[in-house]
Amino acid sequence: MALAPTLFVLGRKATGETIARPRKVRHDSRMIHNTVVATLLASAALVSNPALAANSAPSAVPIVQTVPDAKDVPYPGTITLDIDASDTVRGVYRVTETIPVAAGTRTLTLLYPQWLPGNHGPRGPLAELVDLTFTAGGRKLEWKRDPVEVFAFHVTLPADVAVSEVVAKFIHTSPLQSSEGRISMTPDMVNLQWERVSLYPAGHYVRQIQFKPFVTLPAGFTAATALDGQSQLNNRWAWAPVNYEVLVDSPIFAGRYFKKWDLGQKVTLNVMADKPEQLEAKSEHIDAHRALVTEARLAFGANHFDHYEFLLALSDKIGGIGLEHHRSSENQLEPAAFTEWDKQEWDRGLLPHEYGHSWSGKFRRPARLWTPDYRQPMQGDLLWTYEGQDQFWGLVLAARSGLQSKPIVLGQLATWAGGFSEQAGRRWRSVEDTGNDPVFAARKPKPFASLARSEDYYTEGALVWLEADQIIRAGTGGRKSIDDFAKLFFGMNDGDYGEIPFEVDEIVTKLNQVHPYDWKRFIDAKINSPGQPAPLQGIEKGGYKLIWKDEPNPYDKARFAEAKVNNLAYSLGVVIDKDAKVVATQWDGAAFNAGVVTGSKIVAVNGLTYDGDALKKAVTAAKAGAPLELLFQRGDRFQTVKIDYKGGLRYPWLEKTGADKVPGGLDLLLAPKRPVKAAKK
Repeated sequence: MALAPTLFVLGRKATGETIARPRKVRHDSRMIHNTVVATLLASAALVSNPALAANSAPSAVPIVQTVPDAKDVPYPGTITLDIDASDTVRGVYRVTETIPVAAGTRTLTLLYPQWLPGNHGPRGPLAELVDLTFTAGGRKLEWKRDPVEVFAFHVTLPADVAVSEVVAKFIHTSPLQSSEGRISMTPDMVNLQWERVSLYPAGHYVRQIQFKPFVTLPAGFTAATALDGQSQLNNRWAWAPVNYEVLVDSPIFAGRYFKKWDLGQKVTLNVMADKPEQLEAKSEHIDAHRALVTEARLAFGANHFDHYEFLLALSDKIGGIGLEHHRSSENQLEPAAFTEWDKQEWDRGLLPHEYGHSWSGKFRRPARLWTPDYRQPMQGDLLWTYEGQDQFWGLVLAARSGLQSKPIVLGQLATWAGGFSEQAGRRWRSVEDTGNDPVFAARKPKPFASLARSEDYYTEGALVWLEADQIIRAGTGGRKSIDDFAKLFFGMNDGDYGEIPFEVDEIVTKLNQVHPYDWKRFIDAKINSPGQPAPLQGIEKGGYKLIWKDEPNPYDKARFAEAKVNNLAYSLGVVIDKDAKVVATQWDGAAFNAGVVTGSKIVAVNGLTYDGDALKKAVTAAKAGAPLELLFQRGDRFQTVKIDYKGGLRYPWLEKTGADKVPGGLDLLLAPKRPVKAAKK
């Protein structure tokens, strides 16, 4: 998935084991006997408890499974999927899907994808599927949604005529404004994700279902995708038949203003923009992306694709995205990503993160995050390896390639470390448990995120992998590093873009092959146990320490400016948006203890109209005993609070602990592996 969520929203911001399901009720003699016994026991309970006897006491209606489980058998025939994505005014996708059926079929069960890869949760946008009809030979068919599994549709085929195919027609109503969801279509750009505009037959592994895809795009648009066998007739595009797993894993970016660059090793950077001038990248910008491709191969030891397509939208109109696929990735950066290269550096970790997922998460996938279809629930107990390891490698590859400078990378590490050093939620919730967040929280804003925790398997997972690297370096006298583990774990089957699932035991075994250590205990303490110290050990072993300054580090400074927030999380304990509204409150922070909560609006600081800089000055002055008094508005109530805080402004930084010119373990980790030419003086 995209990069880890932060304390506040920045505008941007999946084993083949079978899940047990209830079976049909069997009316045999044993069941009748059990029912009679249960009834007699219930009657006795009612007699012995007059209070219960006076109330109605219903029994549960048994749930009957009517959707077949997936089997690893081919679906007969090839499904034709024809999408009209040309209506950018209304933002709709009109779908015609022709599904072959075997002779004698009386009920066809079709599924809409629910558990989406890379989302780690049940995120299928079923509410946007509308105007659904099914026909056979021009005859309208009856259908019914499954009452339990509402992503399933049961289509009744006529008994009086032979039916060889069923035609499904429906519309996917893409959001038109961000309050409705992520915008995927603008007048100049389309991001088509196949799982949103298709149904698939139940009862089969998705890799056993063949599709033939077609898409009609607006005139003048150019499409980019990892799909093979591309052809075009006017504005109708087609690709070779492909199984449904690969289809869903191969989205389309298409745009009016398009440009692409060859990055080597069969990797292409495909870029769409809101305006043509935004495509004007300099040669050094593209060279940094080429270096990313080189550094990834050097780190992982193999490429797990036959070709790879970066799909990049430079836009503030289409919805933000960073989503991994095996042979491509969906990415969105600000329109000025190339034209204001230095200003946008803080955000350039996105492509290294998503590219790294081709190895971490797609080729090597946690056993219970691989599922045979998009109906079986995914389990996120190993997301600290899927996303956390990738978060780590994304940062490392960004530094090694030069897409991000060392100060920006160190700033990100400081931000993560600083956050965890003062996070109340660590006392009750483990990193492993945060892997369940995508299922029940779905990135919904939380009243007190610092206590609730969020998807910390990303960034704390990355810090754990950083510590693992430093343990290996120290234990081997610098002869080995996490790169050696990466080659063992990822560097196999060059060109293979299938999946090899893993369990935690393989992680432990291969770490021990690199450097013998009690890795099982290490993982259990760092990942599975709540109440652990802040994960600073990797930073400290790497020759740095967490310190606090009265100004933001380079990474934070840039992202705060982009988000237009006044982040005082580690001083007053609040984050304030451009409209003076509190958007995050640190649990047990000074503002929290004074009664300030999210949704409050700061009206005045020490009797004067609120101003972000004035508030910072007041926080600084409070160190010497000056008053710190805020007037808040919450709904129709106003409240003046005095905040007891004298710590001044605090922002996290990393400071080198060894000699400046002597590289420590963290310096060595971030250094390029490819030969780098010295800059001309």
